[in-house]
Amino acid sequence: MTYSVAVSGASGYAGGEILRLLAGHPDIEITTVTAHSNAGQPLIDHQPHLRSLAHLTLEDTTPEVLSGHDVVFLALPHGQSGQYTDALSDAPLVIDAGADHRLTSKASWDAFYGGEFHEPWTYGVPELPVGTGKGRAALAGATRIAAPGCNASTVSLSLAPGVAAGVIDPSDIVSVLAVGPSGAGKSLKPNLLAAEILGSANPYAVGGTHRHIPEIRQALIAAGATGDVGISFTPVLVPMARGILATSTAPIAPGVTDAQIRDAWESAYADETFVQLLPEGHFPRTADVLGANTALLGLAIDRAANRVVVVAAVDNLVKGTAGAAIQSMNIALGLPEDRGLTVNGVAP
Repeated sequence: MTYSVAVSGASGYAGGEILRLLAGHPDIEITTVTAHSNAGQPLIDHQPHLRSLAHLTLEDTTPEVLSGHDVVFLALPHGQSGQYTDALSDAPLVIDAGADHRLTSKASWDAFYGGEFHEPWTYGVPELPVGTGKGRAALAGATRIAAPGCNASTVSLSLAPGVAAGVIDPSDIVSVLAVGPSGAGKSLKPNLLAAEILGSANPYAVGGTHRHIPEIRQALIAAGATGDVGISFTPVLVPMARGILATSTAPIAPGVTDAQIRDAWESAYADETFVQLLPEGHFPRTADVLGANTALLGLAIDRAANRVVVVAAVDNLVKGTAGAAIQSMNIALGLPEDRGLTVNGVAP
């Protein structure tokens, strides 16, 4: 069976990456692409790397244009998806790459985003430990999926195995991330100009203000955290187009051995295709996951500081956003989970 797909926000980075991956998916036909200010223009003018989709023209983003497809992807700025999802009740499968349907807590939404709160959808991180299982169990047959925040899923995948196994204390998590500016979208912003970021590292959303913090807390609570989840989260823009390198640390729980710590991560991800724990003493680079739907993790045990250190590398536009959305789509539709996705990156 071939599924018809519409992609909104198709002229942006996230929408473009969804299209790039779907273009190589054997069970998908991309029939409609939409935008706002760029409507009426050829898709190829805004995504010149998508040569196989040169025949498509950007249409207006309206419920009428998006309806009538088997799958609808929404790659819109935060706070804009809800107005369309409410009107797409007849669509068999809708996947939101924005934040509108990620959070279960209205109080958290009000504190970090503001505006109208929309119902939470099934969270699109299949490998994430949830209770005694994984997130993919809820994705099977799902009709409404919230793709994750790229930073949030990276940190959550880094630490959830330790939380689930009880080998770390989630009340004192520290995460520092080097992030490529494509995660901020394609809209013109002075702080993202090449003249501002080339040759510089720039922290942002410092001091507990980043919008992905409640999403991380939510994921770690789902993984089994019973007490407070306290996280100091500091992202830093660095001059690479795409990628996240997240270094996350947490205290070691009392009485836990080194073998128990490593076993928690090895057991969690031993059978996963797209989340891989590297051998002891090895740590990933963002270059290793460029273009791939892979999260690579390196684990260290710092007994002097009594902390576990996890270094994770992902491509923020693939595993962090579009790849996670398509992987979740595959599960929801009953297709092989890796259909249209790759573990291989691009080098150099």
